[in-house]
Amino acid sequence: MQLLDGKTLSVKIENSVMAGVKKFKSDTGLVPGLAVILVGQDPASAAYVNMKKKACDRVGFYSVTHEMPSDISQDAIENTITMMNNNPNINGILIQLPLPPQIDTTKILELVEPSKDVDGFHPYNVGRLSTGLDGFVPCTPLGVMELLLEYNIDVKGKNCVVVGASNIVGKPMAALLLNKDATVEICHIFTDDLKKHTLNADMIFVGVGVINLIKEDMVKDGAIIVDIGISRNEDGRLVGDVDFEKVSKKCSYITPVPGGVGPMTIAMLLSNTLKAAQIQSHKRV
Repeated sequence: MQLLDGKTLSVKIENSVMAGVKKFKSDTGLVPGLAVILVGQDPASAAYVNMKKKACDRVGFYSVTHEMPSDISQDAIENTITMMNNNPNINGILIQLPLPPQIDTTKILELVEPSKDVDGFHPYNVGRLSTGLDGFVPCTPLGVMELLLEYNIDVKGKNCVVVGASNIVGKPMAALLLNKDATVEICHIFTDDLKKHTLNADMIFVGVGVINLIKEDMVKDGAIIVDIGISRNEDGRLVGDVDFEKVSKKCSYITPVPGGVGPMTIAMLLSNTLKAAQIQSHKRV
């Protein structure tokens, strides 16, 4: 069994982005800018935004966080997004999800200018991904693909089971695998007998936030396991959706939690933001 080490790779990608930022500044005199909208006081969201801010500082981005109260109105958020769409110093716009129940999340995500949609959630970018065209891809599944590439793992022709059908992880993960010629099956909360599906998988990608959902008897020998889930167990430790201790004895590769997919998500956000800045600067010329 070999660990898929996202922590080490994320540092490598950060260094590459840092070099890209220096060249971008030298070529254009501009600094890539990322704006984040954070609504409410959710501790996990706040901690994640803080990690993004620190990563931006490390690579030399300009970054700003718009912190808003949980009772904010739809109009107020929409006005802020419109302002950021029109601000040439902002290359990437990120809406930290989830948003409060009074907010129409779909409308908010659709309002973001597609060329600044560094999270890849706008229908325009979703459509480009599903048709195999270049665009912005959600950071977590994109990070998974980079991790597989780093370890020379080719998904072509492999039986891949994606557990979870969210718009943020499951669906774009399946699309990326399909674009690389994998045979893809998506399982979700209504799937009958999950084990029947995972047992035949060469590769399992799971991201649903259910501790120990994937057990050793659900995995064939030599399978590759990508654990995208993250939760806190009763002891307060961060754990994934896979029973790591037992499953790791059967598989060929596995991502640890923490230190696997998590660091890759932020690394790909940095990469997407630099890409957005480069594209927008070419349009200005």
